[in-house]
Amino acid sequence: MTQTLWTSAEAVAATGGSTTRAWSAHGVSIDTRTLQPGDLFVALKDVRDGHEFVAQALSKGAAAAIVSHIPDGLDHSAPLLIVPDVLAALTSLGSAGRARSKAKVVGVTGSVGKTSTKEMLRAVLGGQGRVHAAEASYNNHWGVPLTLARMPQDAQFAVIEIGMNHPGEIAPLSRLTRPHVALITTVAAAHLEAFGDVAGIAQEKAAICEGLEAGGTAVLPADLDTTPILMAAARGQNAHIRTFGASTKAQYHLTSATLGEGATIVRAERAGVPFLFKVRSPGRHFAFNGLAALAVADALGLDPAIAATDLGLWSPPAGRGTRERILLDRLEDDGFDLFDDAFNANPASMAAALDVLIAAKPQDGSGRITQGRRIAILGDMLELGPTEGSLHTAIADHPSLEQIATIHCVGPRMRALHAALPRAQRGEWVAEAKDLLPRLRGLIDAGDVVLVKGSKGIKVSLLVDGLRKLGHSVPAQGTAQMFGGE
Repeated sequence: MTQTLWTSAEAVAATGGSTTRAWSAHGVSIDTRTLQPGDLFVALKDVRDGHEFVAQALSKGAAAAIVSHIPDGLDHSAPLLIVPDVLAALTSLGSAGRARSKAKVVGVTGSVGKTSTKEMLRAVLGGQGRVHAAEASYNNHWGVPLTLARMPQDAQFAVIEIGMNHPGEIAPLSRLTRPHVALITTVAAAHLEAFGDVAGIAQEKAAICEGLEAGGTAVLPADLDTTPILMAAARGQNAHIRTFGASTKAQYHLTSATLGEGATIVRAERAGVPFLFKVRSPGRHFAFNGLAALAVADALGLDPAIAATDLGLWSPPAGRGTRERILLDRLEDDGFDLFDDAFNANPASMAAALDVLIAAKPQDGSGRITQGRRIAILGDMLELGPTEGSLHTAIADHPSLEQIATIHCVGPRMRALHAALPRAQRGEWVAEAKDLLPRLRGLIDAGDVVLVKGSKGIKVSLLVDGLRKLGHSVPAQGTAQMFGGE
């Protein structure tokens, strides 16, 4: 039987609104495309006004809708919770959901790796209790309260991703979330346009500590130039501090990360005691994210052996480093491997993705060229401010970049990299991703390993879709065999 998440009386008490009649809801939705019968529909205003979709939501079985006025075509007979401001009401509902919960709450922020680490924590915590986390990157002023409002009352753990684009965003979201553990994955050059320098970004990330529950724990990277800023913020909240990183000063110390075709094998130490774990994708950055997730599990008092084993159940979300094989000829099993990392990009995540591509092994003898190649299709890194040109050019100095046969560039900012590359390595440059679509088949061959990476706004995800359409997508070799299936 589906559990009731909110009754009309509870929602009225939380929001201060008035309801046209009694109702009970099993979930909370902001989108009629994904709404399930029994959901409470929240008529937010964004590109479109959610009030335009209230009638559709009710026709699809919504239990009720939160509105600021009765939409056209409806009257008081419709199940409506009427409030002065819909977003404020959602925030209040999220606050009430957090207040009534007995779950141990983890807040996650960072310039890189928030969503991947959130999903790692879902796997790690889910093996030792009922865990609640958003199914997508719901980390902003409406995503955080929505995630809290959706929290089942019987959840034992909750993982809340907290993001930002501008100063002053993280602290109020953290105070709403009230985490028992706050994790900062890293601080890097992202959103420089709004912050000016990395120290400003660190100050904003450190604000997650402002919402910590009394006696809470901050899990922080140990090796950054900005680590002192993070540590000062945690100490200012009298938080317990746990650190992770590659240096021996880190409490959770990564000693080695071996990148394989389908996984990363990680050796680490805690208080001098060695341990080993695996993450289900190649990448040194995933190794650090996994180490941080295990530090969080430790802070929550979970069994470390079970936590390390369950971490192996994680795989990257779509668009964040997932690897798949595109078969060009099913009979001959000829194809290429594709790394889909098209969701976001900044200098740190770009470097990590290139490391993964460099560690991957192409397959010789299967294509028209006969020698497999590493190929990168790189899109603009957005919101980097006045130094964006030099930050794009600096990609040409990445260690071992010469092992990538060809680099194709997408977007006006990537033209700087295209010009800085050696002529033999310089591939196509196009202003927009769609301009490269007609040429994809001639750029890729069987045996190749292809990385597609860029900020979401440059739409290199179109090229991921185009590459998939060249053949038939199957899981990449190595992953299922190592971990016993999907």
